[in-house]
Amino acid sequence: MTRKRDRREAPPARRPDERRPSGPAKTQPRPPARPEGEARRERPREKREGDVVRIYGFHSVEAALRAPRRALVRLYATAAAAERLKGAIDARGVETRVVSLEEIAARSPRDAVHQGVLLEARPLAPIDLSELPQDGLVLVLDQITDPHNVGAILRTAAAFGVDALVTTERHSPEFSGALAKSASGGLEHVRISSVTNLARALVEMGDLGYLRVGLDSEAPVPLDEVPLARPLALVLGAEGKGLRRLTRERCDVLAGLDLPGAIKSLNVSNAAAIALALAHRRLSRGA
Repeated sequence: MTRKRDRREAPPARRPDERRPSGPAKTQPRPPARPEGEARRERPREKREGDVVRIYGFHSVEAALRAPRRALVRLYATAAAAERLKGAIDARGVETRVVSLEEIAARSPRDAVHQGVLLEARPLAPIDLSELPQDGLVLVLDQITDPHNVGAILRTAAAFGVDALVTTERHSPEFSGALAKSASGGLEHVRISSVTNLARALVEMGDLGYLRVGLDSEAPVPLDEVPLARPLALVLGAEGKGLRRLTRERCDVLAGLDLPGAIKSLNVSNAAAIALALAHRRLSRGA
């Protein structure tokens, strides 16, 4: 007589196509229904072309449209803005898309004051130092990185007929966007020379005959007492640290602004405006 042992048998393996028994099916919650009539707002998915900069703000865009050396790609504008710019648009034949304010905002940087226009264009080609005019008036920026300051400097430079702005490839802002907006069209009228080594560039400018005047709030002599002559380069340093040592050493003279009040230093864009006003007056008198 054999003894039978109770065996616990493992449940048979489930086939791949066999469904797991379960209770009531779990349903995923549905997203809340969008109110009727509310449009779905998404950022446009159109891929931007490479090597394209964005310029926004009415005056900046208008100046770029009228600048023959600026290669244009595409303009986005509201109907009202497109009508105001019709002459410039027709003259350049730029592709124009009439869109809503919301779409322009979606294509612009956050908090950009676009004023209903956004232009996609090619960057302006920089010039070489050898292309500086023989009797030029030039601004040199020593690692000034704030785009609003550089834009304001460019606006003033355009107003005073500055021939070029020399800046470093590194530690300088992109010449589009907020900078172009702050320049209010000045970017299209002042040529840019971007150099890898500013100290070496100042030596080269000296070889070209440029008088290199470094602006320094602690300089012993005021700018209005320095004999000025063309070609002239006014050199400005970043706020806080000012001109770097090698930059100072490559200048022919260091000069300050004669400020009679309690504050002896200014925002760099304001200092640039005063220096250009003084230089313009002195150069026009031949001093």
